[in-house]
Amino acid sequence: MDKPLYVAIRERLEQAIVSGEWPPGRRLPSEKELAAEYGCARMTVSKAVTALADAGLVTRRRRAGTVVAEPRPRESLLQIHDIPTEVRAAGRAYGFEVLDRAERKATAADAGRIGLKPGQPVLALTVLHRADGTPFALEERLISLRAVPDARAEAFDAEPPGSWLQARLPWTDAEHHILALNADARVAARLEVDPGAACLCDDRRSWHGGTVVTHVRLTYPGDRRLVARFHAPGSRGKT
Repeated sequence: MDKPLYVAIRERLEQAIVSGEWPPGRRLPSEKELAAEYGCARMTVSKAVTALADAGLVTRRRRAGTVVAEPRPRESLLQIHDIPTEVRAAGRAYGFEVLDRAERKATAADAGRIGLKPGQPVLALTVLHRADGTPFALEERLISLRAVPDARAEAFDAEPPGSWLQARLPWTDAEHHILALNADARVAARLEVDPGAACLCDDRRSWHGGTVVTHVRLTYPGDRRLVARFHAPGSRGKT
């Protein structure tokens, strides 16, 4: 199945931003100009630009239009990073595969992770993200079907679940737990590493308003690093 046009437009614009072709502060073409360029309705372009804004890549300003956002390193560990954007920003080819997909009633363990009562409906997904064909991250996600009923009918063949959710129900709050672990046989097989290999795990929940939308565990091979640079208040530009 071909990806929706708005996804293709978003990816083209995103690539221009993450590659540095469009630096921070650069004004994007207007929605009217983009619609003419891609031969589509302005609503389609608006959906693509909204997804970029939700991901923090652009800022919409009244009268000034839409501009490429300034990077926010102070928040880099706290934000939910979009894996396709992250992979492409490194100059690598992105791909993903849905390994498992099941709609079920929440177990007691599910309920504790996603804030539902046992028996309420959830969608469980396992997704493998690749960079240049090599496993980049294993995603194990629960989506509350009470919060996002449209996920029930979504195949996730055009874009991965995290990007899909952010475009439709942007997170307002998130809780991260970063931990190191050793890959069990199942995770090792999917990440193509040896059993017991060191991995880095980002275990998190995200909310929209006061409602938990999703819980996800992202497991990365052990060469993964999380880096952030901080400035003390009032010290920017000083040594």
